[in-house]
Formats: sequence, structure tokens, C-alpha cells
Amino acid sequence: MGAPSARLAVLKDWWERTDRTLLALFGALVLIGIVLCTAAGPVAAMRKGIDNPFHFVERQLVFVIPAMLVMFGASLLSLDQVRRAGILIGAGALLLLFATLIIGPEIKGSTRWLTFGGVSLQPSEFFKPGFAVVTAWLLAEQYRDQRFPGGGISLGLYLIAVVVLIFQPDYGQLLLLTAMWGTIFFVAGWSWAWIAGLGGFVGGILLFGYRFAPHFKSRIDRFLSPDTGDTYQVDTALGAISGGGLIGHDFANNPSVKTHLPDAHTDFIFAVAGEEFGFLLCLIVLGIFCAIAMRCLYHAARAQSLFVRCAIVGLAAQLTFQALVNIGVTLGVLPAKGMTLPFISYGGSSLIAAALTAGLLLALTRRQEPLS
Repeated sequence: MGAPSARLAVLKDWWERTDRTLLALFGALVLIGIVLCTAAGPVAAMRKGIDNPFHFVERQLVFVIPAMLVMFGASLLSLDQVRRAGILIGAGALLLLFATLIIGPEIKGSTRWLTFGGVSLQPSEFFKPGFAVVTAWLLAEQYRDQRFPGGGISLGLYLIAVVVLIFQPDYGQLLLLTAMWGTIFFVAGWSWAWIAGLGGFVGGILLFGYRFAPHFKSRIDRFLSPDTGDTYQVDTALGAISGGGLIGHDFANNPSVKTHLPDAHTDFIFAVAGEEFGFLLCLIVLGIFCAIAMRCLYHAARAQSLFVRCAIVGLAAQLTFQALVNIGVTLGVLPAKGMTLPFISYGGSSLIAAALTAGLLLALTRRQEPLS
């Protein structure tokens, strides 16, 4: 068999064994992200003094190409390769997390990013999927051999990441990582008492952050007492969503959220969806994330392997929890976190990390044998 025929055979096998429903849901989110970036990007470019009005749109389209390649490449992995990839990604991202404390530029009071040749990278975005896979593997190994300290190793890795995230500081990612980690342990059959202990530990961390991190404290204070602080961004976002009605406003006639919100194309992209395309698109976005979660739970319930079950649930929890946090902040029901909406917000680091998570999910949910 020649090389072209072999490649076609691989693609055919991939297409037959991949969950095309999940693939379509991920693709729909990417397309919605491009549309919303096209809506918000020109105003964001004008606000930042960039001559090319389509600067952010073009950059997002450039990011889409490697993101789709990452998703496709990850979806081809075998279960053993998923384990190995999780270890490599988690270890590499953890090292980069430490690097942010040393060489990361301070942006809005925290050092969450690294810059390489003009390209910014947020290591915590890549640590989450790697850590989810590694934790699933460790717990599965402990289930197979009770002498193996999988839970203890995972706890050690978690605590290391917690320390780094506190020093950045990035309490939003810390909470998301904790929620994902606790979900995996719950699926693995650990007791409610242990989960409650984890909740108490996280509560202590939040109290520590409230006491010693002024930036974090100010966000909590603004959320708890809106009258005493600056709630401009949330108020503007809520006004945009309520003003959009059922099907939204015309692009040109109602650019309020894009004009007045500095992060309209990133953290508050959901507000752009509400203003430009109305409540209908907001429901569609929520429905897609819910469908992804339900589809992944369906696969997890059918999985024979504890590793596969825990990894699927952990990765799905990462995506859906992050989406709920972003939307919750936009709607004013959660404190501001500075967290992107997966696949939809502008940003290469966020998009590629979400694509990696999606690719790993497609690999884990792929049928082990081709369709007859």
C-alpha cells in the first residue's frame, strides 16, 4: 500500500471510529467563536489604536489552524498514547507554570503568562488537561494495585500547582483545577468525607487569598457589595444581553458592549453574543456545552476502564466548568475571574488548549474497533 493510500486508510478509520456528534459540537463552538470575533474584533482594534480593523479576526483565524491540527492529532492517539501525552503535557506545563513566577510579565496584577517571540502562552490552560489525564491514570493504577499511592501522588502534584497559582496569583484557575480534580476523585469512588475535606481546604485557601491578595479581595468585595465598588464591566455586559432581546441588534447600530468593554472580545464575548445575536444564540452556546457534557457522560458510563471513565469526566468537567464560570461572571452571578469562554473567546493560548482537551476527549471516546 502506497503512502497516499495509507494516509487515506488512516483518515477513513479515524472518521468511522470518532464520535462525530462530539466533533460537530466542538466545530460549532469554533465557528461561533469566529463569528463573534468578527463582530467584536474591529471595535477592539480601533480602541487599541490598530490600523487594521480585522487584526484580531485575522489572528484568530491563524490560531484556528494549529488548534484544529492539535485537536486532530490528539484524537488519533491510542489510550496508551493518551496516558503518555498527559504525563508529558502536564510535566511541561508545570515547569512553565514555575517559569511564570520568574520571567512572566505582570499583567493586571498577576504573572500568568509567558511570551515567546511575541506569542503569549498561559501554561495553566495546558496544565489542566494534562493533570486530568495523569490523575485519572494514577487513580486507575491505585484501583488495580492498592499498594500504589496514586491518590497521594496526585495530591502532591495538585498541591504544587496550588502553590504556584497562589503566587501568580490566579484563584480562578485554582478553583477550576480543584473542581475538576474533585470530580475525578468522586467518579473514582472516593468517599464524600474526602470530598468535603477538599472543600474545606479550598475554603481555607480562599480565605487566605482574601486576606493577603488585594486584587482578589477587591473582586470579592465588588461582587458581595456592588454599591461599594466598580461594577462597570458586569453592568455593561448585563445591559448588552438584556438589550439584545431574542434575536439581537444590528451590527452597526448598537455597538455599546464592544465599544465600552475592553475585554469584549475575550472574557466578555458572551455579552457580545447576547447583544449582536440575542438570547437565542446565548441559549445555543449553553446548549452546546450541555450537549458536550451529556455526550461525554454517556461515554464515561459505558467505559469499561476506570482510567477512561475518569479521564473523560475530568476533561469534560474542565471545559464545561470553565464555560459556566465565564458565563456566570458575565451574568453577574459569580465574581470576576478573568477566564475565557472555551473555543469562543479571542486568544491563541485558550483556543489551542481547548482544542487539545477536545482532541483528548475524541481519542478517549473513539470506538476501539472500526464500524462494520
